[in-house]
Amino acid sequence: MSVLMVEDKVDFNTLKDTLQLTDGNLASHLRALEDAEYLRVEKQFVGRKPNTTYHATNAGRKAFTSHLDALEQLILSNRKET
Repeated sequence: MSVLMVEDKVDFNTLKDTLQLTDGNLASHLRALEDAEYLRVEKQFVGRKPNTTYHATNAGRKAFTSHLDALEQLILSNRKET
């Protein structure tokens, strides 16, 4: 999701290379995010080659922001004062 927060859309191979995941591992994670309606999948052909791109949905952006907020609160609440 972090990649999709800064890019409007990202294709499968770019995600795979950026995250250094196998095809199967990435596909599994993307399917879970799609099932949660956190991303939208667009499949098309570029020339004769299939091309799949992913877009974060509003729900996905909201969930990711909430996740970051929770992590930030966890860090702040456990930070030692010096």
